[in-house]
Amino acid sequence: MSTLSAASVEPTPAIEGAEEKKPLKPCCACPETKKARDACIIEKGEENCTHLIEAHKECMRALGFKI
Repeated sequence: MSTLSAASVEPTPAIEGAEEKKPLKPCCACPETKKARDACIIEKGEENCTHLIEAHKECMRALGFKI
């Protein structure tokens, strides 16, 4: 029965993992542009990082977020 339990447990995480990836959360989208944007804002201030802010917004829009 332990093999049956293991077999029934293995597909569940795969299904859950697929479900978690479908609805992408805004906080997890575009990590590259988000990191660059945040670092710039901290170091230089928001007014000096408009190009990175816009790049992040474009990336978010490309993924279907309404920004």
